[in-house]
Formats: sequence, C-alpha cells, structure tokens
Amino acid sequence: DRVNAYNYRKESPTHWKEEVYKGPDFFEKMIAEKKGNVVVLSGNNERKADYILRSLQNGFDVLADKPMATDGKGFEQLKQAFEVAQKNDLLLYDIMTERFEITSILQREISMIPEIFGTLEKGTPDDPAVVKESTHFFYKYISGNVVTRPPWFFDVSQQGEGIVDVMTHLVDLVFWECFPNEAIDYTKDIQIDSATHWTTDLSLEQFRTLTKIDSFPAYLRKNISADTMIKIFSNGEINYAIRGVHARIRALWKYKSAENTGDLYYAMMRGTKANLIIRQGPEEKYQPALYVEPIPSLKSIDIAGYFKSIQEKFPGVQLQATKNGWKVIIPDKYKEGHEEHFARVTKNFLQYLKRKNMPAWEVPNMLAKYYVTTGALELIRKAK
Repeated sequence: DRVNAYNYRKESPTHWKEEVYKGPDFFEKMIAEKKGNVVVLSGNNERKADYILRSLQNGFDVLADKPMATDGKGFEQLKQAFEVAQKNDLLLYDIMTERFEITSILQREISMIPEIFGTLEKGTPDDPAVVKESTHFFYKYISGNVVTRPPWFFDVSQQGEGIVDVMTHLVDLVFWECFPNEAIDYTKDIQIDSATHWTTDLSLEQFRTLTKIDSFPAYLRKNISADTMIKIFSNGEINYAIRGVHARIRALWKYKSAENTGDLYYAMMRGTKANLIIRQGPEEKYQPALYVEPIPSLKSIDIAGYFKSIQEKFPGVQLQATKNGWKVIIPDKYKEGHEEHFARVTKNFLQYLKRKNMPAWEVPNMLAKYYVTTGALELIRKAK
C-alpha cells in the first residue's frame, strides 16, 4: 500500500489516515455528504471532465491532476466547468508540476533577458522556434519503489492517449515560458498544423511485470495483437503555432530505460541571440542541465554582466564555459523532486483558494492547453 509506505518510511514519514469508501455510488455519496469544500481528482481519466463539472455544479472547488480532458467531448465539458466556476466564485486548477523544475524556471528567466536571448524567433513548421520532448518509461521508480500500474492505465479510453495525457505538461510549459504572464486566447491565438500518434507495444510478460496481473483484461482486447502483444497509443507529436511562433512537442513512452533513468526531457527555445537548451542525456548523467548557446555570429558575446540578475535572484547559480557557449551550473539546493513539486502546486492552489488571487492568465491558458491536446487528437481521428 503506497500510503502506508509513506507513513512508515524512515525519512520524513507522513501521517495520513485513510477513510476509504469503494462503493459504486462513491461520487454521489461525496456530493450528498459534502464533508469538505475541495475535491482532489486523480487516477482514471475516463470520466474526469464529468466529475470536475459535477463537483463545481455542487459547490466544490477542484484541484485536478492532468489531464482534465482527454478528447473533444471532455474539452466541451471543461469549458462549461470553467463557466460554472466563474459564475459561482469557485476555483478549478490543474496540477502542473513541471513549472517548478529549476532548469525550466531558469530557461524562462534567461529568455526574458534580451541582452542574452534576444527575442523569441518565429520559426516555421519544419524548423520550429520551440521544441519540447519528454520520454517516459512504464517501468519506473517513484519514491524508491517500482510502480505497479493499474491495468486500465494501458487503455487509452480510460487513461487517455499520450498526446492528451503527459503532453499537457509540454503545452503548459510552452505557454508559461514563451508567453510569461500572458493570457492565450485559443479561439484566435493558436493554429494546429499537424499531429500524429503511434503505439508502444508491450508483451504479455511485460504487462504482467507492470500490473501483477496474469492476463489482459477484456477491455484491452481491442488493442491486442496475436494474443501476446498489446499496442498502446502512448506516443504523439503536435506541430502548432501560438501567435505565429511555431512549436513542436513530442511525448514518448518506452517499456524500460536501459540505463535505469527516470523520465527524460529535452527543450529548446530559439532566440535571435542565443538558444536555451535543456538536455538530459548521457553527457549530463541523465540529469537535466541547461545550456546557453549563442548563435554562430555572436559567439564572442560576453553574457556574464547580464547574467548577474539571475544570480541575484538565484544565489549560487554560475556559468561554465563550453565549446558552444555556457552550461548553467545549478546548486543542489534548487533541485527538487516530484513530491516537492506536488507540494508547491498544492500550496499555490490553497493560496489562490484563500486569497482569491489566481493570476488572470491561468484560466484562459488552461483552456488553450486542452484545446491544443484534444484538438490534436481530433485532428488525428478525422484523418483516419
């Protein structure tokens, strides 16, 4: 039991007390009893948009794990949910942990220094100005333990395809970094150029390892090949433009990392003076690292003086020269794990709930985010 694992761990044990109700009427019971004022939604995504909407209609504030919508129907429900939240002065917020990853924070901060970055290029569909790619592994460790996946996790009708699931983080970061503190209007600011998806194939043996279940459930039959292989549409790519700035985002899923790494991430922002690149490969020992790489005609630029504003805000951050520019050296005190990121999101949510001060750009950008992911999926479906 994961909760007990947290409660009884040696380092920083938690003190969760579980009161679990597993009846089929769990949602109706929650609405009727209303023992609190906030609903936290995570897990199976098949009815999440519906649960979000109904929770708000019954007077609850909602903190929801991503994705809040996994298809066009869910997006329409989400639009209605935000209307209900606004009308009833309620808060609806999704959990975007990656904004608290220090390399992404610094990539955003440096991009706002024109003397170093210049301005964001527009790019083209074939040569986008912004590229983000995340690689995930079904076999992975969380909090020191191998994750046991529920079998429905491999059913895209319940979990959602990769293009609408983990891709939400990438879309969110594009808005957050490239258009800081700006509201994106999905009805006029976004153009989806193309989208594609493809499967990751898992053997029955791999499925057993991940789920601790001996056979494929009946609801997965439609995705099974030759009785021993399941095909999951967990990978996807979206090419789109935001106010003329072209971006390419890609989410990949593999069974297991050969090097036993965690999730991997690559991100590039192309400026008129320099590119800001996050790499997490063998050279970085599979830890995210941020690089500032001036364009060839500006190789001799000295950014040290302009970098002082970063060092004042993040004491201890340094620049280390590389053959292509600089690597940003980040002290360990800024490097937090997934648990700490969740705590920071929750802290923000509770602050917004108490002070009614959520930034005005958050709601339009949440809508724009799910417009991109669900719109890309609908584009793929129409092409078939």
